[in-house]
Order: sequence, then structure tokens, then C-alpha cells
Amino acid sequence: MNWRACWAIYVFEMARTGRTIGQSIVAPVITTALYFIVFGAAIGSRIQEIEGVQYGAFIVPGLVMLSLLTQSVTNASFGIYFPRFTGTIYELLSAPISALEIVIGYVGAAATKSVIIGIVILITAAFFVPLRVAHPVWMLGFLVLTAVTFSLFGFIIGVWADGFEQLQFMPLLVITPLTFLGGTFYSISVLPPAWQTVTLFNPVVYLVSGFRWSFYEIADVHVGVSLGMTALFLALCLIAVWWIFRTGYRLKT
Repeated sequence: MNWRACWAIYVFEMARTGRTIGQSIVAPVITTALYFIVFGAAIGSRIQEIEGVQYGAFIVPGLVMLSLLTQSVTNASFGIYFPRFTGTIYELLSAPISALEIVIGYVGAAATKSVIIGIVILITAAFFVPLRVAHPVWMLGFLVLTAVTFSLFGFIIGVWADGFEQLQFMPLLVITPLTFLGGTFYSISVLPPAWQTVTLFNPVVYLVSGFRWSFYEIADVHVGVSLGMTALFLALCLIAVWWIFRTGYRLKT
């Protein structure tokens, strides 16, 4: 394993975040804070508690997950798309570095950025609501696992995309709506039985539910199921990335 090469890619991607810290870190935090203030004030005045948890505190895990998913996909997809766009990807592919080392560098940097944003949002939320974490190890585990999984997914999108419009398509038109419909601002138990069944086909439900359980020990689905679904999606992403490098899909053409 060429750890020096992995570290070089990782540092380069993290340095790009440092040069655009306003866009990379500050903007997602402000956006999530606005969600928190608007939904917490507007809906929280009507819904005091959900399963014994103050509404403002109840939505915090969902808001963190919303930011984590979108930022993981965006960071990873842009990270690999720009070398393709500028043509420098061929220098990377011809260097004495394996596909695994390339993926570790890009995905590791994207996941790190997302985890940093998630932790900053949690710290910010603690100033507004009585936040408690019942299982901090599980919380960090879900945070890192989700960031890595969706950074891999973003890497796949960055390889697949033909233009900047396609890069924005998945985060804006797929992931964000699924997150809003995945129990971010409510418990799916309040839905009619038929809609609860439909909602269970939304993979984001399992991510939000498992992450919320690590805070308040309440969940829409069993935490084991949430962990299993996340691991399954991670495995599918790993298979897709292996196939991309195995065939050279949109990397060598």
C-alpha cells in the first residue's frame, strides 16, 4: 500500500477546502442553522414533543444527516470530476498508484470534510436546544459510516457525470427530497399505515432513524436494520467503484 500517495491526494483535496472554506464549511452550517431556526420556530410552536423529546432537539439528527449526505456526495463528486474535466486524471492513472489508493485519497478527504461539517452543526445546535447523546460511540460510528458510504456514492457520480449539471442533479433532485421525506422533521409513525410502508422503501429513513437512535434511543426502525442497510449500500458502492476501475468506465476514454 502506497500510503504516501494516498496522503498526497488527501492533503491536496483538504487544501482545496481550506481555500474555499466559506463555501465548503460556513455555507452548509448557515443553511442548516436556517432550517433549524425556521422549522424549530414554526413547527416547534405547534409540536412540543415527539416521543418525549423536544421537537427542536428531535430534528437535529435529521438536519445533520441532511447536510452529511449532500456534502459527502458533492465533495466527492467534484473531487474526481475536476481531474476528468481538466485532463489531469490521465497523469493520476499512469502514476504508480493503485485504484484502491486513489479511492482512499479522494473518498477519505470527502468523508473528512462531511464529518467536520456534521460535528460543527452538532456543536451549533447545542446552543439552541438541550442536546444529549445517549450512545456517543454509535453516533460517531453512524456519522463516519454514512460519510464514507455517500462519499463513495459521490465518487461514482463524479465519474459518471458529463457536466456540472449532472453533478448537481443527484444532490439537489434526489438526495435532498429523499432526506426530507425520510423522517428528518417528523417520525414516520405519524403517517398513515400505507404511507409508512411506502416510506420504508426510502433508504434515507434507515440512516436518519439509526442516527437519531444514537441520540435519544428512539427509532422508526430497529437500529440493527439501519446498520445493515447502511452496510449494504456501502457494499454496493464498493462493487460499483471496483467495476469502474476494472473496466475503465469514463476514466480512460
